[in-house]
Amino acid sequence: MAEVEQGRKQSEEFTDESEEEDSEEEPKLKYERLSNGVTEILQKDAASCMTVHDKFLALGTHFGKVFLLDIQGNVTQKFEISSVKINQISLDESGEHVGICSEDGKVQVFGLYTREGFHENFDCPIKVVALHPQFTRSNYKQFVTGGNKLLLYERNWLNRWKMSVLHEGEGSITNIQWRANLIAWANNVGVKIYDIGTKQRITNVLRDNVSLRPDMYPCSLCWKNNSTLIVGWGTSIKICVVKERNATEMRDLPSRYVEIVSAFETEFFISGLAPLADQLVTLYFVKENSDQMDEEFRARPRLDIIQPLPETCEEISSDALTVRNFQENECRDYRLEHSEGESLFYIISPKDIVVAKERDQDDHIDWLLEKKKYEEALMAAEISFKNIKRHDVQKIGMAYINHLVEKGDYDGAARKCQKVLGKNMDLWENEVYRFKTIGQLKAISQYLPRGDLRLRPAIYEMILHEFLKTDYEGFATLIREWPGELYNNMAIVQTVSDHLKRDPTNRTLLTTLAELYTYDQRYDRALEIYLRLRHKDVYQLIHKHNLFSSIEDKIVLLMDFDKEKAVDMLLDNEDKLSTDRVVEELADRPELLHVYLHKLFKRDHHKGQKYHERQIGLYAEYDRPNLLPFLRDSTHCPLEKALEICQQRNFVEETVFLLSRMGNCRRALQMIMEELEDVDKAIEFAKEQDDAELWEDLISYSIDKPPFITGLLNNIGTHVDPILLIHRIKEGMEIPNLRDSLVKILHDYNLQILLREGCKKILVADSLSLLQKMHRTQTRGVRVDEENICESCHAAILPSDMAKPFSVMVFHCRHMFHKECLPSSGSIPGVQFCNICSAKKRRPGHGILEIKQ
Repeated sequence: MAEVEQGRKQSEEFTDESEEEDSEEEPKLKYERLSNGVTEILQKDAASCMTVHDKFLALGTHFGKVFLLDIQGNVTQKFEISSVKINQISLDESGEHVGICSEDGKVQVFGLYTREGFHENFDCPIKVVALHPQFTRSNYKQFVTGGNKLLLYERNWLNRWKMSVLHEGEGSITNIQWRANLIAWANNVGVKIYDIGTKQRITNVLRDNVSLRPDMYPCSLCWKNNSTLIVGWGTSIKICVVKERNATEMRDLPSRYVEIVSAFETEFFISGLAPLADQLVTLYFVKENSDQMDEEFRARPRLDIIQPLPETCEEISSDALTVRNFQENECRDYRLEHSEGESLFYIISPKDIVVAKERDQDDHIDWLLEKKKYEEALMAAEISFKNIKRHDVQKIGMAYINHLVEKGDYDGAARKCQKVLGKNMDLWENEVYRFKTIGQLKAISQYLPRGDLRLRPAIYEMILHEFLKTDYEGFATLIREWPGELYNNMAIVQTVSDHLKRDPTNRTLLTTLAELYTYDQRYDRALEIYLRLRHKDVYQLIHKHNLFSSIEDKIVLLMDFDKEKAVDMLLDNEDKLSTDRVVEELADRPELLHVYLHKLFKRDHHKGQKYHERQIGLYAEYDRPNLLPFLRDSTHCPLEKALEICQQRNFVEETVFLLSRMGNCRRALQMIMEELEDVDKAIEFAKEQDDAELWEDLISYSIDKPPFITGLLNNIGTHVDPILLIHRIKEGMEIPNLRDSLVKILHDYNLQILLREGCKKILVADSLSLLQKMHRTQTRGVRVDEENICESCHAAILPSDMAKPFSVMVFHCRHMFHKECLPSSGSIPGVQFCNICSAKKRRPGHGILEIKQ
């Protein structure tokens, strides 16, 4: 953190300190005083004007000297121009020629690398001079001067200087700005623009506040681009755009005109203007008699960034500047110059020059760090790591971690370590020891590197020992999450074993010890602990490490823990643990043996066939509901043994099934009627067997039992003629629901009749439909052309000479013959059949068409 702060510049000395400290909004500009040679110059002299080029600065003083300075303020050249104040210095775009004017009327224009040029003394003060932007490249070497008149000088073809008066009669000219072919100047009346190309004056922007003295509150002019002029005068700002006039509107008017796109008033007096993208940088002079601010602050100039709107402006930022001797300065003593290439803004006052520049990413990070916005500072540094020069992402991150630790947010600090420390193992270890010192090893434990990049094993062991002292659950979590290669497994096993001596039943420690044994490939020890704890992971351990040979004598334990999982595992791995071996192990636990054999039977009815006899007793003892399905599905169980067991236990349904399967259906039906007394089951059984004798037995048994008769009447209508039963009912016998039963019989009979009639209608309709289809097919024409051949002689079916008589026979099967190629009629006189279809026994295709000519 100290290193980060060390590189920050204290630009706040030029701005209001109290305002900066209280503001949460980041400033837009930073400031520094232009020093080196400038400091020495301004101690003995005072600045009167300055011009900025991308490569150097030109400074004029009150004692008539002009100094060329580098960007740092070091003097590179000095010119003794006059003994009085230098009013203006002008440079062309190349920076090779300079124009200078002074208060005593001297004007000099010369090359910096040669003193040849223009030298003239006027009889009045010359306030401004401006060179053509392309002065060096131009053949005419044009420049203008401003005193009482606006004069244009240009070199003619005889290499002599020619002078032209562009304007006069409106007082002293105080400012000139030349851009491309446009010259803008300000006098006591207002601002004019002259087009040097067309030699026309194209506008006159009047001064708003005529009560202000032009010499005390001079006009500020600035070109934003080749067609946009910014005018500041007093408290008024206007943005003027030069536009081309439509050819149809020109007549005697200039080819261009000016549109004021924005005009607004400001709070203070304007001393200078400069563009900044689509915004404006304004230098304000604050009068001492302002009632809005306290005495100390009144005379400090302000540098604001504003967003111009059509009729007002929006303040983006505002800084009050503490320049030397600001209490003695007037509005005319301040100037604002700017370098377009680097967005540098120079605030010139008689005894001080301050440079304002846009804040870069380093400055932005400085401000964020100062406001303790470390998260944002780190994010900004990561995004712009290629552009920052004074900051280091990792150092900012370390400062953030320190800040979080100081706040007590140990988890947040540990989480940031993962991002900030990255692959620097030394920094990681230092941070771990720091967290140990403040007693927060737990906080950093979950964020330690555990992939390809790892710390020394001692670091991980130190954290595990810390958890083992105070937090068994946390210790177990780390063991599960950390790969076993991070630490010395044997040392941790020994430590856990020592703790278990003091607390031998601690389930968490036992589970963790089993996991450690697993990492160490001592699976037998791990399996013993899991089985002892009845832990759910025991089955996963067996599968993963193929421990089936180790569980041969532990099958009962596994089954006691979870029968379903154990049986599924045993059946899925029959190749490793045979069925015979499992049955042998479960012999003393028949209830577990039944579960195993039942699932085996469900998977494959034939696989455990030799145990089916044994299973009969197991089903009878432990799972009677599944006994009958077993007897139905098994083809290997002995029926006599099954019948014996079922009769011993009086399992009627199972006995009935076995009797019927063994062929003793009458005895089975008798058991249903006598023991179960269930007429519905008896009827269902008779339906399944579909035996007339069984129906006779059922009717005979039921004839003296009215409820049975009702059941028979309701159900036998589709299998046995109900008349047989009705005739045998004794007269006078009271039968429940007899009327309903008879109605049902009649209804069923009617339904059968309706079904027969419906089927007959469907049959007739289908027959008719098929007959119609056949008729349409047989009456349809058949195309015969030269491509068809006789199926007997294989010659073309039609003769080459169609004039000759011919006869062709075409059958419904689409086979064609010459009539003479067909044999005589068969057994049916007058009916001819297709030889091919007759030979294939597809009866028959008889002639449908005979073509003759």
